[in-house]
Amino acid sequence: MSPLVEIFDAMKRLILIATILFASLIAKAISFVNPILPYDYSDPDVIRVGDTYLMTSSSFNNVPGLQILASKDLVHWKIVDAAIRDRLPGYENGDKVLGNFVWAPSIREHDGRLYIFYGDPDRGIYCLRTKPITRNEVNRALAAENNQSPITYFPLQWEQPVLVMEGKGYIDPCPLWDEDGRVWLCHALAGSRAGLKSVLLMAELNTDALSVKTPSRIIYDGHAAHPTCEGPKLYKRNGYYYIMHPAGGVKNGWQVVQRSKNIYGPYELKVTLAQGKTAVNGPHQGGWVETPQGENWFMHFQDVGAAGRIVHLQPVRWVNDWPEMGHNGEPVTSYRLPDKGTKNLKSEEIVPLAGKEIINHKFIDEFDKNELSLDWQWAGGYIDPKWYYCNAANSLLRLFSAPCNEELMPNMLLQKIPAVAFTATTRVRFMPHKDKKMQGAEHAGMIVFGRQTFTLEVPVTDEWCYLRLVMNEKQQGQFYTSLDGKRWTPSGELFQTVAGYWTGAQIGLFCSRDNRTFNDAGWLDVDWFEISL
Repeated sequence: MSPLVEIFDAMKRLILIATILFASLIAKAISFVNPILPYDYSDPDVIRVGDTYLMTSSSFNNVPGLQILASKDLVHWKIVDAAIRDRLPGYENGDKVLGNFVWAPSIREHDGRLYIFYGDPDRGIYCLRTKPITRNEVNRALAAENNQSPITYFPLQWEQPVLVMEGKGYIDPCPLWDEDGRVWLCHALAGSRAGLKSVLLMAELNTDALSVKTPSRIIYDGHAAHPTCEGPKLYKRNGYYYIMHPAGGVKNGWQVVQRSKNIYGPYELKVTLAQGKTAVNGPHQGGWVETPQGENWFMHFQDVGAAGRIVHLQPVRWVNDWPEMGHNGEPVTSYRLPDKGTKNLKSEEIVPLAGKEIINHKFIDEFDKNELSLDWQWAGGYIDPKWYYCNAANSLLRLFSAPCNEELMPNMLLQKIPAVAFTATTRVRFMPHKDKKMQGAEHAGMIVFGRQTFTLEVPVTDEWCYLRLVMNEKQQGQFYTSLDGKRWTPSGELFQTVAGYWTGAQIGLFCSRDNRTFNDAGWLDVDWFEISL
């Protein structure tokens, strides 16, 4: 072979390699990778209002509850609101809260209002709705393409919650406003309270959707073919009523779609999404949404243990009035962005959910506002204004010590685990009360909260220091302390993180005291809190 031919062959190989690399980069830029939200958003539901998508999920005992996320492309999300601001509906002091209260919501828009229905397994089915808004106000509020732009319309104005259907074990509600003006509500039962599970029920509501017109009746018994059927989402398309729901349990279940021309059935059934040969166990509860361009997508969660119930996005095709989800009925690992990927966004760059500054894959909360970011939640079912002070002028958060109860520290300030492996670091100063009567009563530091709790107490008092948690891929955690932020000393042993009550583990801060009676409190000052991935 002549040198000239060798040069041409080499050039062709280089051009081919360059073409492949370029195509790979383009594909990467216009595709997403599951999970789209590696955070614990259990039982997600999604709707579209104009060209804006809104999502909510179970919040259980955490407050603010029913966090609402917004997106323009179904892949990149931002927390914009919370429907439950400071106290769980029905909560009374002393109630057992862990894993209770706010289960499996549905979010819908009707006649100028947003509605959220959710099940409280011990009280019944609640509805929260906004005061009337125009259909496109949410769109206008999120019109800026830059995700970091301030959102002025949120938070929305929510009316007081209404107990629509009282009863133990009534969970997983989803409403449907029919063309003839009738309002339907599909729901499931929690066996732990109702003494029966694996059935789906239908009720008719009055036109305001805030009270029951006709009581629930069972429309499907899944004991034989689809046990633990739950989490129904109710839709209507091309004259069919559709119920989309998981079955088989959270860890190893599958997705079922039922359809009928009659709201009460009988329904035809089809399994539309299952783990198959993929690594996505479940796949569990979620919701269907259609884009402005007519594409169809399904969001669902996957339970990954201590890291929580993370959110996936699946393409949907309608064939003969049946939805086909994922790829041949199995979850996809990656796919082009919705609406043909025209927005050229990179989903592998995780967006800070509450608008926190992100630098080199680090999320930093500087506490420079006069209220907490919406990704922070209190675990005890309510918020007491005595617990904290947002000192925006000095970019400080002050947590005052509060008494513990037998179940938990209600003033734990927590957030969702952001990834399987991560590092959390904070700069703090613990100032316990100086009175001798309070000596040894107060404790403060970093916490990993689940069915088993791990804490790192501040090693010095009256001085600034640093606390750190390093979590590895096996969800094993190691605490560290430092006086200067440079030299780190391990604290305690490597521990195995444990999931919470229907949730993943949570991380955060605490400042607590025993039940001694005193007329003041010490505090923990927090300069900043940082997550690095």
